[in-house]
Amino acid sequence: MPSTLGSTVPTPRDRRARLAAFAVFAVQGLTFATLLTQVATLQRKHGLSDGELSILLLVVPVIAGAGSVLAGTAASRYGSRLVLRLAQPLACAAVVLAGLAPNVPALVVANVLFGLGLGGVDAGMNMQGVAVEREYGRAVLTGFHALWSAAAVAGAAWASAAAGIGLGLPATFAIVLVPAVAVALVASAWLYLPGEEHRHRTGTPAETTGQATGQTTVKAGVAWRPIIPLCLAMAFLYVGDSSISNFGSVFMDRVVHASAPVIPLALGSYQLTTFLVRVGGDLAVRRFGPAAIVRAGGAVATLGFVAIVAAPSAPAAIAGFALTGIGLSVVAPQSFSAAGRLDPAGTGVAIARVNMFNYVGFVVGAALVGGIADASGYQVAFAAPLVLAAAIILLARGFQPRTAGSAATTAPIAS
Repeated sequence: MPSTLGSTVPTPRDRRARLAAFAVFAVQGLTFATLLTQVATLQRKHGLSDGELSILLLVVPVIAGAGSVLAGTAASRYGSRLVLRLAQPLACAAVVLAGLAPNVPALVVANVLFGLGLGGVDAGMNMQGVAVEREYGRAVLTGFHALWSAAAVAGAAWASAAAGIGLGLPATFAIVLVPAVAVALVASAWLYLPGEEHRHRTGTPAETTGQATGQTTVKAGVAWRPIIPLCLAMAFLYVGDSSISNFGSVFMDRVVHASAPVIPLALGSYQLTTFLVRVGGDLAVRRFGPAAIVRAGGAVATLGFVAIVAAPSAPAAIAGFALTGIGLSVVAPQSFSAAGRLDPAGTGVAIARVNMFNYVGFVVGAALVGGIADASGYQVAFAAPLVLAAAIILLARGFQPRTAGSAATTAPIAS
């Protein structure tokens, strides 16, 4: 069933908010890829075993989950713009600190700060994106995620180029992320204010208090039951995504013995195909509906992981990562979009809940793949997310559009 959000004419204010959200998504994609493409380099620099690397990688999603919960609570009161103004510069600065870290304790501190920033930005940017989609009255959220992917591809390409010229980690990180902070701060001026973001689906402002200070209290509630399939799909997606983001470079290094400039192309190919699919993703959702798109994505992602496990060489592995990107690309934006439809007052609570399972998937993925890799090697480890990618096919039914009233209650939101 095709997606039907309604039809409205965006105002100049809505267009400015959309441009600002594009900028925030782009900075986040660049920040994420700039760090994650250097996992193997950080492992060698600090002499970490695979088990120690897995524990270190677990720090980020655990802290990011807490950051997402805090972002949801703060955004329901003060709006997601304030969350983004604080969290996005923090995430960028933390990556630079990771490059400067002289020892493992300093690297852990940088990872904690990065996790807080990551969780806040992931939740806040999707709240803004869903608000834009609501005001436009049609599917547009996948386009934001497409730009995130494009920026991630740029980050991976930069990592490859920096490795090729022998640039150190601090310079590699700072050259792209210092300007990124400036872009994020400038763009935040155009993001939706709390009174614009917290609105009922009919377009009437949500009931608020404390408008002089920007504080907003919304009375509508969000039920858990219809959100559960979205949460599970998000978790399973990110088990696969974390296996690629956290261990893709290690797989290229250890299993197919790729050279230093080729290693970042695992994440780069994954993000490139993710971007290409997301460019036309909104049109596909309008034509076929979110459930059909998510179902097809789960099937293609499963085939991609099969190709990775069986890869005999670096080019074959890169092709497998690319195919997996095609399949997984549609799941996250449709999860957030569906969560937004289940939150008629636009509080961001449903989005924050779904986003939290992003990090559940990352934790499970890092522990599962890292643990299996220690015992049996990375080719066997990459078989684990294959099964969960296939499970997304079964969860696709939960993405069918439904009326907000079937999911909302009149009880106050529990933080």
